[in-house]
Amino acid sequence: MPPDWIERQLRRRGIHDERVLAAMERVPREAFVPSGARRRAYADAALALSHGQTISQPYIVALICQALELEGNERVLDVGTGSGYQAAVLSELAADVVSVERIPELAAQARRNLAAAGYDVEVRDGDGWLGVPERAPYDAIAVAATAPEVPEPLYEQLVTGGRLVLPIDESLVCLTRTSAGRRARFLSPVRFVPLVSGLPGPGPGMTGQS
Repeated sequence: MPPDWIERQLRRRGIHDERVLAAMERVPREAFVPSGARRRAYADAALALSHGQTISQPYIVALICQALELEGNERVLDVGTGSGYQAAVLSELAADVVSVERIPELAAQARRNLAAAGYDVEVRDGDGWLGVPERAPYDAIAVAATAPEVPEPLYEQLVTGGRLVLPIDESLVCLTRTSAGRRARFLSPVRFVPLVSGLPGPGPGMTGQS
């Protein structure tokens, strides 16, 4: 782990939530990247996973987590488990994390990664567009795949006052559910893999990751 990566990649670029910075420092990112890429685990870049997916760069994970404004007692839904990295960071920040992944092989690997790193996160196989309604409501939802519009099933699983952070096209946005409707805030330009509705067939599919 480079000794100054938190300062260079996160703090200098506007990540100011000390809980998020501490969580990013505690989670061993190298435990969530493929073995051949571990020397680049802390690079300021996305890294390739199997099935055409990627693990997001640390700054984007930190930005998503900061926008959720977690205090420690929340239930959070992580959509697009990928390697399990974002779920691990979220579990440092919230009381209960549920993660959903549509590609069974990725979900299985994420469970192994999380368990080996000591994180107790429930990883579900399922359609991320639909969320995990049986565990709703959620105080916060993080989506690591881009959608052309807000998935209504996810928004409906939020508590009033809850936040949903997701990429819409090439913009990362934070939506807050209020009694008067949704309030949106732009966070950053981004590029993510697509959020695909439906479960994969015999061939490889695409899903969100973190």
